[in-house]
Amino acid sequence: MASNLRIGIQTRSLRQPLKKALHTAARLGADGVEIDLRTELPMAEMSHTSIRQFRKQLEDLNLRLSAVAFPTRRGYDVPEALDRRILATQQAMTLAYQLGASVVVNCVGTVPPDTNDPRFGLLAESLTSLGMHGERVGARLAAQTGSESGDRLKQLIEALPEQAVGVDLHPSGLILHGHSPQEAVVDLGPLVVHVHACDAVRNLSGGQGGEVELGRGMSEFPSLLGQLEEFGYHGWVTIECRDPVDPIAEVGNAITYLRELAN
Repeated sequence: MASNLRIGIQTRSLRQPLKKALHTAARLGADGVEIDLRTELPMAEMSHTSIRQFRKQLEDLNLRLSAVAFPTRRGYDVPEALDRRILATQQAMTLAYQLGASVVVNCVGTVPPDTNDPRFGLLAESLTSLGMHGERVGARLAAQTGSESGDRLKQLIEALPEQAVGVDLHPSGLILHGHSPQEAVVDLGPLVVHVHACDAVRNLSGGQGGEVELGRGMSEFPSLLGQLEEFGYHGWVTIECRDPVDPIAEVGNAITYLRELAN
């Protein structure tokens, strides 16, 4: 995997308007970008013409879409306004494919430990519906890791039709919730369709912690990439910095770090 690592940048992490962020990503040497369909490229504003123009922008900068993010305020386990949330996600999946992405990233909700819990059934039903839509339109929903252990998320995905939903491996989210990214890869390796390059530290006794620059935390990214390679993962690795002090410098450092791992 290392020799053909495809590195993306989450444009939100650059703290710039989207058009400027695309130029910055190209200048920093990224292969692609992840955009947010809620805040950076709202779906309501995307006509056929604007879709073509955006794709041309990417092409001119020699960039591709690593993924699109479509963060919803609630998960697909919450009954309130669920139909509307599912419909909006389906529209995001359709637009993602039109823009050139095959993965839509979101946190899917809280996975109950008991598979007989009605919330588990509701979540499974919602994701099955989204999986069917994804198969029709060519863009797949990726459940972002974080609050649940890899084993718990695997239990949910195994309750769905095959290939309905993939996994977005988010190391810092796992670390901050007290989970091991390495153990998550053991459980979820074959299901991973997108990876975020992010890092964090956590005080295991006090529970305190926070995100740090890539390579300075507990993610052990070189071993993570090795594990993923064993599962045949050849997808995108997209840099995310949620609270950077110096966004461009930190993202640039992360690209250098990943390129050195690839050599």
